[in-house]
Amino acid sequence: MEKFIVTGEVQLQGSLKISGAKNATLPIMAASLLCSGVSVIHDVPFIRDISAMQEILVLLGAKIVREGNALIIDTTNVSKIEIPEHLMREMRASVFLMGPLLGRFKKVRLSYPGGCDIGPRPIDLHIKALEKVGAKIRERFGFIDAEAYKLTGGDIHFDFPSVGATENAMMAAVLAEGATIIRNAAREPEINDLQTFLNKMGAKISGAGTDTICIEGVSKLFATEHTIMPDRIQAGTFLMAGAMTHGDVTIENIRPEYLFSVLDKLEEIGAHITTAENYIRVKAGELRGVDIKTLPYPGFPTDLQAPILSLFTIAKGTSVITETIFENRFKHVDELSRMGAKIKVEGRTAIIRGVSKLTGACVAAPDLRAGGSLVLAALAAEGVSEIESVYHIDRGYEKFEEKLQSLGANIIRRRT
Repeated sequence: MEKFIVTGEVQLQGSLKISGAKNATLPIMAASLLCSGVSVIHDVPFIRDISAMQEILVLLGAKIVREGNALIIDTTNVSKIEIPEHLMREMRASVFLMGPLLGRFKKVRLSYPGGCDIGPRPIDLHIKALEKVGAKIRERFGFIDAEAYKLTGGDIHFDFPSVGATENAMMAAVLAEGATIIRNAAREPEINDLQTFLNKMGAKISGAGTDTICIEGVSKLFATEHTIMPDRIQAGTFLMAGAMTHGDVTIENIRPEYLFSVLDKLEEIGAHITTAENYIRVKAGELRGVDIKTLPYPGFPTDLQAPILSLFTIAKGTSVITETIFENRFKHVDELSRMGAKIKVEGRTAIIRGVSKLTGACVAAPDLRAGGSLVLAALAAEGVSEIESVYHIDRGYEKFEEKLQSLGANIIRRRT
């Protein structure tokens, strides 16, 4: 076990380059299974979730070599279609393997996925989408068996624009016979990145980034090379860290349009934002409370709700956050209260009354994004804080403490 030791009240200054996006890398790694051959994926973050997905691919028969920030994935000898239960339980994104394995082998067996405990995340939309392209699904004894004699194009309509279900449907449909239309599709930039990767493999997909995606099935796909898009959630977290510590931080290798809803709120809060084609700069101003509601893209992302809640704890006045995506995403509130934050939770709403200063405390990261928010609070707090259970943070933030150190933060990692 490891923890972060943070001495607060240091203004972050400087610039850093954002690495590739976890939420884009995981489905693209899964998509590499759709063909036989060697694919090269660049700018892959070195984090726990990527290692877990890599382990699954290897157990299925892939050979993977890491060279710097690139993964070289050879899927030539992949033949297994069952994903080990212990790996499914470790990571929610393992569900992405349903579409590719079904597309290539017409059969897949897996248990229900795990991941952060941030509320129910049923996979019924994934199952519905696969059934629409011809899969027969059977659920029993905690396992899901999917099989298709032949995948055929279908008309898929989601009740909710689920990112994962949209991506799984895309990966299953690319090798289906005929055309597939996905309606009320999720619009996140990571779906654009997956479309780009699949089209490089020979797929015929259009519409990613809109609510309607059209897929014309092809008979075969080919290995390819691709560079992962930058991580917008990581970028947003560091921008909030800059604002919260009254600093001046520039984030490089990020397209501002990925974060328009976040930048609008940061300016409303009182931060000064400057953008160009591939960077965003934040300079702290006088922070004031505002109201936020998390929504599917292009609304305010649920993955940045926890970091901005930390920022609100020291903003003047009262802020209100309404969480519409996950019902159990305020688990960091009790930990922030240990640091002097004034927060009241009522159902899916958190009411935050800003305080003049947080104080250092010993806290534990309950999940990935909540862990990041606790580090932000510690950076702004008076005195020393200890953040335990940092393995949650390591699931999604590559070299988190090193990047913060490059901006002047006083943070170290220590074994417990």
